[in-house]
Amino acid sequence: MTKAIFPGSFDPITNGHVEVVEAAARMFEKLYVVIMTNTSKKYLFDEKERLDLAKKVFENDKNIEVIARPAELTVEVAHELNAGAIVRGLRNTTDFNYERDIAGINKTLDPKLNTVLLFTRPEDSFISSSMIKETVFFGGNVSTLVPKPVAAALEEKLRNQNNEEK
Repeated sequence: MTKAIFPGSFDPITNGHVEVVEAAARMFEKLYVVIMTNTSKKYLFDEKERLDLAKKVFENDKNIEVIARPAELTVEVAHELNAGAIVRGLRNTTDFNYERDIAGINKTLDPKLNTVLLFTRPEDSFISSSMIKETVFFGGNVSTLVPKPVAAALEEKLRNQNNEEK
């Protein structure tokens, strides 16, 4: 069985992420969406919230499983799950350069583990989790940029934060 992982912080998961996951799920018999921690990021949603949201988004996809591995190296997660590939999404050349460097480190740690890069649609190339959070924080509508459960969770989370600050 061909297995792959799609690791990310997913804070929050966007339509760009969904697009990459759906494309990868057509390429592999089993795809794990892995909620991970990036130590350089400040999170809006905690690990459990990110896990729950991703599970809601992919609940009807039979060959997609959402798991959390917040304190592990991506290569180690791939080993645990017997995955032969790491899937990453690209929006632009900046993403490419970043992902090339990460793929190099991963290849050094495990020469047999491949990285598969999938491009998002051009119309989704501007979507980032950071921009989504910023837009919602200032009252913007992101319903066309994120899955429905994520849009609702963002509104609730940021509304609660704004009320706490008042």
